[in-house]
Amino acid sequence: MSPLRRTALASVVAAVALIAIKLVTGLAAGSLGLVAEAAHSGTDLVAALLTFFAVGWATKPADEAHLYGHGKAEHLAALAEAAFLVLVSFVVGALAVARLAGWLELDVEPAWWAFAAAAVVIGIDLSRALVSYRSARRYGSAALLSNAVHFGTDLLGTLAVVGGLVAARAGFPEGDSIAALFVACLVVLAAARLIRRNVDVLMDRAPADALDAARGAIDRLEPPVVVRRLRLRQAGGRTFADVVIGVSPGAAVGQGHAAADRVEVAVHEALPESDVVVHVEPAGREAELRERVRAAAMTVPHVRELHDLALIDTGQSLEVSLHLKLPGDLDLAAAHARAEEVEETIRRDVPEVSAVQTHLEPLAERAPGRVRTHDLVGLERTIAGIGGQPPRSLRTLETADGLVVLVTLALDGSTSVADAHTQASALSRRIREALPDVADVVVHTEP
Repeated sequence: MSPLRRTALASVVAAVALIAIKLVTGLAAGSLGLVAEAAHSGTDLVAALLTFFAVGWATKPADEAHLYGHGKAEHLAALAEAAFLVLVSFVVGALAVARLAGWLELDVEPAWWAFAAAAVVIGIDLSRALVSYRSARRYGSAALLSNAVHFGTDLLGTLAVVGGLVAARAGFPEGDSIAALFVACLVVLAAARLIRRNVDVLMDRAPADALDAARGAIDRLEPPVVVRRLRLRQAGGRTFADVVIGVSPGAAVGQGHAAADRVEVAVHEALPESDVVVHVEPAGREAELRERVRAAAMTVPHVRELHDLALIDTGQSLEVSLHLKLPGDLDLAAAHARAEEVEETIRRDVPEVSAVQTHLEPLAERAPGRVRTHDLVGLERTIAGIGGQPPRSLRTLETADGLVVLVTLALDGSTSVADAHTQASALSRRIREALPDVADVVVHTEP
C-alpha cells in the first residue's frame, strides 16, 4: 500500500473512533454540540473513505482514455467532501436554532467524563491534522490537504464545544447550542474554501504562484528566449505546462530543439515533477506573416512553388509581392486565373494584407536528354592524367543545353574532403579545356 493510501486509511480509522466517542458522550451528556461534532465526524468518515479510494485512483498511471492521468479524481473527492460538510452544517445549525428558540428541549449534563472525552477528541484531531498536512505537503495531494484543513476545523469545533460545556456547567445551558451553531458556521466556511480551491483546479484556473515561478525561470535564461504563450494547469498535485517560444526564422532545427530543451529544464527546476511541452515557432511578426502568406498561396491548385516573397509596409497598409511558379504548358488565361485565386486567398486568410502582386514564372521542366557517345578514350586519358588512374565510371549526355559529362573518380580513402574537392575542380577544368563546347561537368569522388 502506498504512503498516500496508508495516510488516508489512518484517517478512516480515526473518524470511526471519533464518531463513537462524540456520539456516545453527546447522547449521555445531552450535549447538542457533541452530537453535532459526531455528525461532523460522520462526514469525516465519508470524506476519508472518498480520499482513500480517490488517492488510489488518482495515482494510477495514464492510459489510452486518460492521457493526462487520473489526478483530478482527488479534486472530485474533495468536492464531494465539501458537499457533505455543507449539508451537515445546515442540519446542525437548524437544531441549534431550534434549541435556542425553545422548540427543542434537551437537558445538558456536563459531567467530568464529558470533558475527558473532549480531551481525547482534541488529541486525535490534532494528531491527524498534523499527519495529513505533512503528507499533503510531501506528496502534493489535494485530497489530503483538504482533509488536513477539515481536521483543523474539527479541532476548533471541539474547543468550541468544550467552551459550551463549561458554560452549561456554570448554569448557562444555551452555551452548548451556541457552540453547536459556531461549529456549523465553521464547517460552512471550511467547505467554501474547499469548493473554491478544487473548482479552480477542475476549471484549469492558472495557479498564480506556479505561473510566476515558471515565467521567472524562463526569463532568466541566457541567451534569452521569446515566450509567445505560457499556460499552466494542475491536477493531482502535478503541474502541466504548455509553452510556445519563438526562435529566429533562419535558425536550424537543432537550434530550435536546443532552445526548447533549455526552456523545459528551466520549468522543471522551478516546478519539480511538472509535465512540460514546448512548441517552437519562428519569432517576429514578419516571419509569422510570411509563413501565413506562403501557407495560403500553396493551398491553391496547380501552385507548385513560390519565391522572392516580400512584405511591403507602406505606412498605411501591408502589401505582398511574390514570384509564382505554374506549369509551363498552362495558357496565360488559366495562369492569370490561378494568380487571381492566389491573391484572393492570401487577402482572405491574412487580413493584414491589403494588396498582392504576383509575377508568373514557368516551372523548370525536365530537360530532355540522350546518351551521347563521345571521345571517351581521350577523356579517360585526361582524367588519368589528373587522378593517376582511369575513372571508375564515365558517361556523356546530350541535353538541350549541350554536352554534360558525368565522371566518378576513385581516390584514396585517406584523402581529405578539401583535397578531393581540389582534384575534382582541376579535373573539371581539364575536361572543359579538352571539350570547349561542354555545357556542364559533374565529378563525383569516392574512395
